[in-house]
Amino acid sequence: MKHVAIFLFLFSLGINAQERKDYTKNVATINSTIETLYSIISGDKGIKRDWDAFKYLFHKNAKLIPTGKNEDGETIARYMTPEDYIKSSGKWLEENGFHEVEVNRQTQSFGNVTHVFSTYESYRNKSDEKPFMRGINSIQLFNDGNRWWIINIYWMQESEENPIPDYYLPKN
Repeated sequence: MKHVAIFLFLFSLGINAQERKDYTKNVATINSTIETLYSIISGDKGIKRDWDAFKYLFHKNAKLIPTGKNEDGETIARYMTPEDYIKSSGKWLEENGFHEVEVNRQTQSFGNVTHVFSTYESYRNKSDEKPFMRGINSIQLFNDGNRWWIINIYWMQESEENPIPDYYLPKN
């Protein structure tokens, strides 16, 4: 009986190890970190997102900060943890379909600190020809010597009063 218990214990450890995914390659470079971010939030209607991979991208104190106008017309910034973002937007992304595509990137680095201005276009389906929204993600990253961490994503959608400047758009 003791051997059966040991076998079942070791077998369960093997199953748990197989179920855990290794996301280390997703945060090995700035590029892989940004590409993983966009790929996780993007997907067709009904496609489940890998929220464990999403959370893995972020430092424990990271914030996601959308800015824009509230119902009273005041310009505000809203601060969310990655978990808050999943709770507030995850269901909507999966129920409606959402593809955010990076169309231009400007990167500045100093030591272990990097700032990325990432211009995006948003589509409901991959086949859509025209985006329903555009904007800029200001992404701050930190390298601890082992991997890249997203520290903050601070973003704003384009509007009539705030169009995206040409220097943040793709050069054709």
